[in-house]
Amino acid sequence: MKIERSEIWTIPNLLTTIRALGVPLFLYLFLDKDLKAWSFFILAMGAATDYFDGKVARWLHQESRFGAAMDPTIDRIYIAATVIGLAIKHYIPWWMVFVLAGRDLYMLILVGVHRRNSGKVFEVTFLGKSATFNLLYAFPLLLLSNDSYWGRVAHVLGWSFALWGIGLYLITALDYTWTARTLSRHRINE
Repeated sequence: MKIERSEIWTIPNLLTTIRALGVPLFLYLFLDKDLKAWSFFILAMGAATDYFDGKVARWLHQESRFGAAMDPTIDRIYIAATVIGLAIKHYIPWWMVFVLAGRDLYMLILVGVHRRNSGKVFEVTFLGKSATFNLLYAFPLLLLSNDSYWGRVAHVLGWSFALWGIGLYLITALDYTWTARTLSRHRINE
């Protein structure tokens, strides 16, 4: 997909901006006010807008360079803030924070090296979107974990999405590494 459009104020970019504003709101409601239901709502809305912004962009033919860059950036910020908040409140262990942060740091370096070597950025892959989807759906479910029947169901589903998402997240890093390596070899051979 070649994105030429440079307009910033589009409906999909508005959805991405709303998702970005959800990050500090979630942290405030969850960490400061301890409002679990509202925190869940903010996370669920963040996951929904992540799904719909790309669909709306394609449907309205409003794909843009800004949206293509901001969508994955906001995803990373959303995941980082949510994971740290959940770890602070003991919903998840700290190892999850370190695994996800380590992967994102690795990807930041890989993207920089790849861009320097090829002049290109990675296109978001289906695998990458799947990893993000799993993580963004895991966190609201983990937030609903408690000792009730439905709380235990949310706990199991949340951890299922989380572990699957972490696995896909790590596999995606390997996939991007392979892509960068392959493109570098092609450049050397040309």
